[in-house]
Amino acid sequence: MTTVSRLPRCLPTPLRCPVHSGGSRARRALAVAMLGATLTLVACTPNQDATDPTVAEAGYEAGDGTYTTWAPEDRTEAPVIAGETFAGEPLDIADWRGDVVVLNFWYAACPPCRAEAPDFAAVANDYADDGVHLLGINGTDDAATADAFAATFAIPYPSLNDSSASAVAALEGLVPLKAMPTTVILDREGRPAARIIGPASGITLRSLIDDIAAES
Repeated sequence: MTTVSRLPRCLPTPLRCPVHSGGSRARRALAVAMLGATLTLVACTPNQDATDPTVAEAGYEAGDGTYTTWAPEDRTEAPVIAGETFAGEPLDIADWRGDVVVLNFWYAACPPCRAEAPDFAAVANDYADDGVHLLGINGTDDAATADAFAATFAIPYPSLNDSSASAVAALEGLVPLKAMPTTVILDREGRPAARIIGPASGITLRSLIDDIAAES
């Protein structure tokens, strides 16, 4: 079954967040506190048609953080995503099989990408010891620009240089070419389990990660 929603999965009345032990409970409390801070932004398009009136006026395409989830039985095969980070290090997400992986497609000049960056940095730090890996994927910027973005927002995780668009191709049909940021969360088998089109709020991101990590 596929579920599409425009709302965070943790609802304030009543709360419907599954409770996990240890650090997860603390993160849930933090997520509830962050509910009121959810941003309503738009997704950027790095190469847009200037004849589009939306582009001409704002420079963006609509993207409101809508997310889609897929039940385990409906998930597609694990994509092959490998390459080199902007630091020049080889990286293959297959090495993270058995853990939850969050893929965030972004570029530095995208305002919603910048707006969501602090939430992604916080999630990466909070889940660092919980078998959750975050990876940025950027096919637009050069290394200097990507590194400056990471330094500005204290991003603790790497970004893959996807100038060849191989990562986008591996997730064909899941990652819109004209909407960034887009986030895809992979389950422990490496299969796409959730997708967020547009900026991801911290509460939505944490809720989806917790749900996927809790799957047996």
